[in-house]
Amino acid sequence: MALSELYTKYNRVWIPDPEHVWKSAEILRDFRPGDETLELQLEDGEILYPLDTASPQLPHLRNPDILVGENDLTALSYLHEPAVLHNLKVRFVESKIIYTYCGIILVAVNPYKQLHIYGDAVIHAYSGQNMGDMDPHIFAVAEEAYKQMARNNKNQSIIVSGESGAGKTVSARFAMRYFAMVSKSGSKTRVEDKVLASNPITEAIGNAKTTRNDNSSRFGKYTEISFDKRYQIIGANMRTYLLEKSRVVFQSEGERNYHIFYQICACADQPEFKSLRLCECLNMECKPLGLKPYIIVQPQLKMSSSVLSTGLTEDFQADVFKVLAGILHLGNVDIQSSSDPHLAVFCELLGVSPEGVTRWLCHRRIVMVAETVVKPVPRERAVNARDALAKQIYAHLFDSVIHRINAALQVPGKQHTFIGVLDIYGFETFDINSFEQFCINYANEKLQQQFNLHVFKLDQEEYRKEDIPWTLIDFYDNQPVIDLIEAKMGILDLLDEECVFPQGADQNWLQKLYNYLADNPLFEKPRMSNEAFIIQHFADKVEYQCWGFLEKNRDTLYEELVDTMRTSKFPLLANFFLEEEPGGLGSKGIKVRSARPDLFTNGVCVWSPSGFSTEHWSFLQFRSSLYLLMETLNATTPHYVRCIKPNDEKMPFEYDSRRVVQQLRACGVLETIHISAQSYPSRWTYIEFYSRYSILMSQQELGLNNKKQTCKTVLQRLIQDSNMYKFGRTKIFFRAGQVAYLEKLRLDRLRGACVTIQKHVRGWRQRTRFLCMRGAAIVLQQYVRGQRQIRCWFAVILGLGSNILALAQNLCKGHSLCNFLSHLVKKHAFVYFQGKENCGLLERLTSLSGAHAQIIDKLHGLEAQLEKSAKEKATLEEQVQKGKEDAAKTIGQLQEDKDGLVVENQNLEKKLYRLPSDLKPRGVVVNMIPGMAAQLLFMCVRHADYLNDGAKLNYLILPETAVVLSNIFLQEFMKQSSPSQCKNCLHNFDLSEHRQIFSDLAINIYHQFISVMEKALTPMIVPGMLEHESIQGISSMKPTGFRKRSNSVYEDQEVYTISSILQQLSLFHQAMSQHGMDGGLVRQAVRQIFFLVGAATFNNILLRKDMCSCRKGMQIRCNISYLEEWLKEKDLLQGCGAMDSLKPLSQAAWLLQVNKTTEDDAKEIIEQCSELNPVQIVKILNSYTPIDDFEKRVAPSFVRKVQGLLQDREGASSHLMLDIQYRFQVTFPFIPSSQALEHLQVPSSLRLSFLTRI
Repeated sequence: MALSELYTKYNRVWIPDPEHVWKSAEILRDFRPGDETLELQLEDGEILYPLDTASPQLPHLRNPDILVGENDLTALSYLHEPAVLHNLKVRFVESKIIYTYCGIILVAVNPYKQLHIYGDAVIHAYSGQNMGDMDPHIFAVAEEAYKQMARNNKNQSIIVSGESGAGKTVSARFAMRYFAMVSKSGSKTRVEDKVLASNPITEAIGNAKTTRNDNSSRFGKYTEISFDKRYQIIGANMRTYLLEKSRVVFQSEGERNYHIFYQICACADQPEFKSLRLCECLNMECKPLGLKPYIIVQPQLKMSSSVLSTGLTEDFQADVFKVLAGILHLGNVDIQSSSDPHLAVFCELLGVSPEGVTRWLCHRRIVMVAETVVKPVPRERAVNARDALAKQIYAHLFDSVIHRINAALQVPGKQHTFIGVLDIYGFETFDINSFEQFCINYANEKLQQQFNLHVFKLDQEEYRKEDIPWTLIDFYDNQPVIDLIEAKMGILDLLDEECVFPQGADQNWLQKLYNYLADNPLFEKPRMSNEAFIIQHFADKVEYQCWGFLEKNRDTLYEELVDTMRTSKFPLLANFFLEEEPGGLGSKGIKVRSARPDLFTNGVCVWSPSGFSTEHWSFLQFRSSLYLLMETLNATTPHYVRCIKPNDEKMPFEYDSRRVVQQLRACGVLETIHISAQSYPSRWTYIEFYSRYSILMSQQELGLNNKKQTCKTVLQRLIQDSNMYKFGRTKIFFRAGQVAYLEKLRLDRLRGACVTIQKHVRGWRQRTRFLCMRGAAIVLQQYVRGQRQIRCWFAVILGLGSNILALAQNLCKGHSLCNFLSHLVKKHAFVYFQGKENCGLLERLTSLSGAHAQIIDKLHGLEAQLEKSAKEKATLEEQVQKGKEDAAKTIGQLQEDKDGLVVENQNLEKKLYRLPSDLKPRGVVVNMIPGMAAQLLFMCVRHADYLNDGAKLNYLILPETAVVLSNIFLQEFMKQSSPSQCKNCLHNFDLSEHRQIFSDLAINIYHQFISVMEKALTPMIVPGMLEHESIQGISSMKPTGFRKRSNSVYEDQEVYTISSILQQLSLFHQAMSQHGMDGGLVRQAVRQIFFLVGAATFNNILLRKDMCSCRKGMQIRCNISYLEEWLKEKDLLQGCGAMDSLKPLSQAAWLLQVNKTTEDDAKEIIEQCSELNPVQIVKILNSYTPIDDFEKRVAPSFVRKVQGLLQDREGASSHLMLDIQYRFQVTFPFIPSSQALEHLQVPSSLRLSFLTRI
């Protein structure tokens, strides 16, 4: 079906809006080709949307409500910008869900609020799960990376990007925490703890407050977590990129320096920091901090074991604080002053010569052919030299701390694989953009190019696996932008050229850009400025101010100052400025493509003819490290996390569509959508399609056994254009809009079915009502007509009576006439009664005649039947005669067989008598009495006591045998024994000291038994309780999107049902019964297993939005009833507590089914859900997902109403998940054995012939 045919009445579209970016509208009239306008209905009135008749650009269609709020944006039928924006808004604002998949990307929206979705229980829930089985989460991405590393033995990378304040650092921290939890190292080094402990250190020295974020990372970090062959952590390594050194000496308005400076100033009064003389900085405005530090509240520095474990010893920390204090004092040095106190403190702290620092800050040495000249420099250049020294010292300090941490993270052992976590700045554009933003955006251009290639690679792989021909797709390629920056005579080439000249200036460089790049369509000159240039990046246009580019790129630090620092008596500072040896860190032999080969030799920077060293130029260093990063990423399997900042005010769960859409355009999400929409964006498995659209199938199609063929037949009938879909090996691929069309057909069919049902129900009700009214009317009519008839007869009788009376009076005047009248009346009466009697006789004669005719017919029938029976009798007599002859022959044959069987039976009896002697024991105990092992050991202990043999007793009381005696030496034994039994107690040895050992051992074995049952049952719980349809046809699958790709799912997985769970429970119960396990222990074990079933199912409901529906609640309650029936069958329902352990799950299922609209509904939820805490109730309400259009989402106002009522609960837990590792306390009641030891028989199959009864 063509996309333009979907623009029909009642469908909805998106139109541009200046405030909300996109606005929804409803179509009022069907669109026809040639229409100049499209009639739309907005919330505030009707509009006419203008169209270009030549090539009408129709507005974007809106997805059906049933598809809104999906976990994966690729599951949407219409893939475009407004659909993505709206889907994220619904999930974030209404459902309070911050994570959403967009194909291979995890979109993470910063909630600006602490959420209960990062606990250890959540980590365990995601561990081992396939991608797409659970709700989107950073843990799901980490699990996918870990699983692919273990499965394919290939290194992985998680790339976390986003603008400042979007939550990149937190996301990267949670990813590393996940690896630390699921792959704990077996050694005592605890590398995972060191990795986590290093995060606050790197944040202190590399993060700062900006206008957009209070904890913004001002550097890029790539953390490699190394694993051994068992995929346990054995080490880690950090690489850093582009530290923003300029922040050390300058911060924009509203921003701050690095956190570490404020933390050290907050400790200025402490004794260990007195020698740093920081109080002198507090008495005046501290220039490096930008404002007085005493008004800034920062956490104080604390020495902890975790910090020490990262390699930062107390001595090294003291040296670091000295360097930081020296930088603060150096930043306060006044160049105009002849003797500055801060300069003296700086030189004292760092052990350098005050004269040398003073001289070479304000002078410069010029070496000529014949002589050397020392020349004073202008104040501006001296200030630049001071700031360059401060930046260089801090950069070296930063690298030194990272080097120390890396050394502590390295442990003995060979790295097998690694997972890298890249926390890097996203695309940035500010009011004023300079050198730092240029480097950041250049890095993002390279990352975007790598991302585009990876998206194509995955799409090609998906098409290849599904046997679908791959077609080329038109997409935005950002290679021209990269060429503009790094190609010959590009921006970087011209910047390098200008930096070579001693008198090079920013304005000269900018003029070269205007001259050489004016014809490039991606480069523009601002209309109102001659000090900036514009680059059209893949995300947006960015205007860069040219001032400071050369200085920041050169990062000029004169050799004389460097020599002064090398002579420092402070070892740490002196090591900072040591000359790099050839082949050291400064020359790794990295081949970086450059436009000026004369400045490079074999890819290594060398001295330029002008005397300037290009080796330490900032951008060259950054480009080299970026090249290494891209080389690493290209050698790994990448996973992408895009962090989004929903608003600039940092308000929790507030969504600014304009800010969000800017970031979506900048981070590549919309480019992914564009690429997906070009081909077949909607992808359904055959099972999903069959379950969802079986309502559109005919009875003949449903009768086919092959569901895959059924789906093909139905789809070919519903959508005539075969180019709108493709049949893959396991999936059906749809073009944009086709799923929405199928949803429309499905909704129309459901609506038609509803109308038919309503028609019949209403007709039945009306007919029933009509028949009831008709019956009542007939009764009323009968009574009314009868009443009228009676009245008429009364009137006639009264009239006749009066007439007869008058006539009689007149006739009585003559006696003869009176006699004649009397005779006439009598004769008339006789004739009347005689006629009446004749009529009766006639009726009786007629009935007798009919009866006589019936009797005659019966007689004829009986005669025919008698004749037939006579014939059958003759036939039977012949058959009987023949049967007698055959029977005689058979009897003779049977007699012969009987004689043979008698002989064979005698032979079998002889063999049976010899059978016991022929059969020998094979070592198998048949019907052994439960507890026999304990009873035998106890008898041996009593014998050792009788012999007073301590050695034999110690041999018997071993940890291996103690378990079978655990129920014997309990104190309760003496209470249950009779006086005669007490005489048989031990006399020579006291075993009371072993009671605790036996008790602990029994508890340990019980827990091991529970663990064995849990291990066997755990894989069945979620598929059997949640995913399998125990009530067939009650659920309806929805599309899962791209995340159900084949490389995330194991093939040939066993399908578990509720019957599988019940069978496994029966096996457990049978094993416990056969081994004579006490009834109390059986009940405790069953209660523990039922708690596991309930907790695991409940946790999955909380983490799976697709499971939170009314139909799924009905399914869960049905499965709970099956479990209850099993308990009744095993006589475990009473006194077990198993059903009580399922109460949270039962209440959650009820919550999914109950009405969620009015205030009374809210109160009922509070009363009924007593086992659920407020966090869990709100989570289920927010996650409730309608499966059909006839269901409604839970309104946010209702959720707020429930939250208000829940505030009155006291002592409620704030944990989201149930702890599936929880163990109920176990008790071992004493149950005396009914087995008399003197009658104990040892089976010979045990081969214990050495035991003899005394």
